[in-house]
Parts: sequence; structure tokens; C-alpha cells
Amino acid sequence: MPFEDKTDAELLYLAQHGARYSPAVANAAVQELQRRGLIPTELPTPAPTPVLPPEPVESWPRQLRRLVKSIAWPRQGYYITPLLILSNLLVFLLMGLSGVSLLNPTGPDLVAWGSNFSPLTPMQPWRLLTSVFLHGGPAHLFLNMSALLLLGLLAEAKVGRGPWLLTYLLSGIGGSLTSWWWHTQGINSVGASGAIFGLYGLLLALLLTRTHFRTRQDRAGIIGLLLYFALGSLVGGLEGPTTDNAAHVGGLLTGFATGLVLGLVGSRKV
Repeated sequence: MPFEDKTDAELLYLAQHGARYSPAVANAAVQELQRRGLIPTELPTPAPTPVLPPEPVESWPRQLRRLVKSIAWPRQGYYITPLLILSNLLVFLLMGLSGVSLLNPTGPDLVAWGSNFSPLTPMQPWRLLTSVFLHGGPAHLFLNMSALLLLGLLAEAKVGRGPWLLTYLLSGIGGSLTSWWWHTQGINSVGASGAIFGLYGLLLALLLTRTHFRTRQDRAGIIGLLLYFALGSLVGGLEGPTTDNAAHVGGLLTGFATGLVLGLVGSRKV
């Protein structure tokens, strides 16, 4: 195929796309362009593609350390929740070191550590708060701390450190007080569930006032969380004979009232 009568544009096209017809066409077009001095005689060879080394695979102990650090280490937007989790774990560990059976703590052991015990609470009101940091076994502790962890990851940054801690403590006391008042036959109650239900109530109140969760996406996420965990815990508590539902309801109402106050204060600042 003669290429001397081809224009420069035609030769450039054939050099780039001539391989579609045959390699000889592309080579002939390149040679003619080189003869005309439009491209260098020796074409640069393309640089080889660098071969990246494979990313190192983390060992499972390192992955476990990273997971524990992400859960237990305070950081911006997630500060109060890990401190509360560590406090509950520390009290549980200290109970075990003192000789208490962690698998099945006895009633007297829990009373000695500050449970909400009907005969003693009126004379020792600090039990309304200390009982919130006690748990009746590893399953009880795990269920409460997992719920607190999820709540903290999703909502503490939106609510703020101060309101988050205040609501937790007030709701824990409110739940304990409600439990002591409701169980006229006597109660020996422990657990953080009243305080956790108070956080549910706080989020519900802030949703209603729309001072912290203004976008539809934020509200949808919190509503899903409340429906799944709060209602599920309440229904499950009705079926459990040892579950202190009075503490749940008392904590929920305390947190809701706290959230309404915070919402009203926040709306005035906007």
C-alpha cells in the first residue's frame, strides 16, 4: 500500500489505529512518518508498570487490639461512653478480685457492693447510683454495655459530653428510685439498664424538639435505633421474671424529661 501520497493526518491515524487492519499497515505508516521527520526514528519504550508489594495482613492479635482501642479509648465525639463502659467493667473486675463469684454473684455480695436494696436504700441513698454500676453476671454486663456502646457511637457526638453524662446519671438514679418505690415487697436491684433507657428517652425527646437531629437522615437512624432496641428491651423485659421493668420505665421517663429541658434550652439558643 503506497503511503507517499497520504497526508500527515492520515498517516497519524493509521499509525494509531492501523493495527485494526493489520500490523503491517501500522508499521508502514510509522516508517513514513519517521521518513518525513514528524516522529523520532527511535520511539521511546513505555515505562514498565510498577509492581506494588502486597499489603501486609494484620495478625488477629493486632486486629483485636485495634478493636479494643476503638471501643475503650476516648476520642472526639466519643468520650463519655467509653469512660462509662470502663467504669462498669472496672467495678465488675474489682468484685471478682474481692472474691465475689462473677458468674453468679449472690444477693448479700451485691448488697455489700452497693445494690439498690429496699431496707437500706432510704438510709443509704447513694445506693440509687452505685447500683447502676453493678451487674449480676457477665451476660447482664455484656447486654447493657453493648447497648451503651452502640448508643454512644451513634449519638454522643450529636448530644454532647455534658448532656450525655448528666442524662445517664440522672436516669440511673431515676430508674433506681422508681424501682424502690414500685416494688413494695422489697427489691435487691443492680444494673445500668435504667440509665441506658434514660438515654433512649433523651434521644426521643430531642427528636421531638428537633434541636439536635435536624436532618432526615439523622432522625431516621435514631428512630430505627429506638424502635429496635428500646421497644425490644421493653417487650423482652415483660417476659423476663427477673427483669426490673420499673427501673426501665423510670429511667426512660427521667431521660425523656431531661431531653425536653435540654431541647427547650437548645431551641432558645438557636
